Amino acid sequence: MSEFIQAIANFTTGTTIAVYAFIFIGKIVEVTLGTLSTVLINKGIRLPGILVGIIEYVLWLLITTSVMIGYKDDPIKILFLVSASAIGKYLGMRLDERLAFGLCSISVFLPSGEESLALANFLRDNGFGLTILDGHGIDDSKKYVLMLTLKRKRSKEVIKLINGFTENAVITVSQVTSFIGGYLNKSTAKNPSLWENRNK
Repeated sequence: MSEFIQAIANFTTGTTIAVYAFIFIGKIVEVTLGTLSTVLINKGIRLPGILVGIIEYVLWLLITTSVMIGYKDDPIKILFLVSASAIGKYLGMRLDERLAFGLCSISVFLPSGEESLALANFLRDNGFGLTILDGHGIDDSKKYVLMLTLKRKRSKEVIKLINGFTENAVITVSQVTSFIGGYLNKSTAKNPSLWENRNK
């Protein structure tokens, strides 16, 4: 392993286009994995997050430390390193949005209690479990708050359904770091009738 690291270090002391490409692409991959590792761990997906973090750290050893040794002789490598780091952070955030790991909580507020109940039934018919809370408006009128906990990857689907049902909804979305109890089943995402049968 030490011989492999030394070979990489010797390679990166060069000033060829291949060296610059290796530093640039390698740093992008490293920072992207680092961002992804942090996201996974923060969402409670610890083992995959740790494994990704190990790969990220190995890449850091191979690339960053090798470049820092000879940066005074070739400052262009620092430019490639910094640029790749910024791109890697951006790609890491985009990857997190794309994969949408973990859970989220969605709260829906409507000015009409009747419309809230109709929306609740509509969402349940589409396979989403929710809780309805009593609320009161500024004029002390009866209102309801719809609370949903679901997989983050389905949040856009729910928001699209809500906006398609009514234009009056105020929607807030927040991340969920832990979830205990309740009803959250993969099968309901594919077969809404399972939700209905469970609650008969």
